[in-house]
Amino acid sequence: MKNVTVFKGDEIIAELKNRDLDWKPNNDGIEKSFKFKSFIDAFGFMTRVAILAEKKNHHPEWFNVYDRVDIRMTSHDFGGVSNFDFEFAEQIESVIQ
Repeated sequence: MKNVTVFKGDEIIAELKNRDLDWKPNNDGIEKSFKFKSFIDAFGFMTRVAILAEKKNHHPEWFNVYDRVDIRMTSHDFGGVSNFDFEFAEQIESVIQ
């Protein structure tokens, strides 16, 4: 297994800035809401993210209503936000572009 770094409090905010990620820290996770033109676009995005998640064996918590997808990343196994969450958030951002 790769090296794991767990981030807490201000470390999470600093890492989000360092990686230029427009995600928000919330408790023991990072979150972002994505808005699309339609349900089909939102569902397509979720499908692409699901394929990545399965390959990484790191699965987001998410919620979908019509054209919006809310994603929350946390590493339950490590008790907080880990480098895996930041790496996956970066990959999610690349899927949307």
